[in-house]
Amino acid sequence: MSEPAAANPAATSFPAPTVSLPLGLDVLRTYSGVLVCLEIIFGGLVWILVASSNVPVPLLQGWVMFVSVTTFFLSSAYLTVLLTGLADRINTDWNVLDVFYHFLAVLFYFAAFVLEAAMTAANGGAHFNPLPNSTDAVLCITYPRGNIFTVLNSTQYSINVAATIFAFIATLCYGCSMVMGFRRWRM
Repeated sequence: MSEPAAANPAATSFPAPTVSLPLGLDVLRTYSGVLVCLEIIFGGLVWILVASSNVPVPLLQGWVMFVSVTTFFLSSAYLTVLLTGLADRINTDWNVLDVFYHFLAVLFYFAAFVLEAAMTAANGGAHFNPLPNSTDAVLCITYPRGNIFTVLNSTQYSINVAATIFAFIATLCYGCSMVMGFRRWRM
């Protein structure tokens, strides 16, 4: 009689990967795959817009830049893992990882959205008034209503309004992905 084959210890110690989403290009046909693409697009827009405003308030907008850049790269890596099919080869519970990542992203992006909105709303309403009978102008600043006061020109203000809107949309995308991931995890 032959002896029974010894079990491979690596195969018995690690659980099989748990992935509820299809792998390859089929992931782009699911709502979750589309939401991850939207997260990347809107997060990239927030990153580009905040950077193009020359970051007038680095203390507040530094967090916005950190969140948008970090989640942009992490969402891109997550989508790449799903598109290439590597999720089948990495032994982890992808459903739990998906919910955890999107939960943290919602928290961070909501904070970034609030900070960007507060920085934009704190604009002091600076404007230039031309002096009569002269080519000179005077910078007029209205009295601030809060503790934060910024002086943005009209271009910076418009860019920061757009960044605030896109940060809100990105927050909604991450929130929807978190809810969908939680539903997949609980099934």
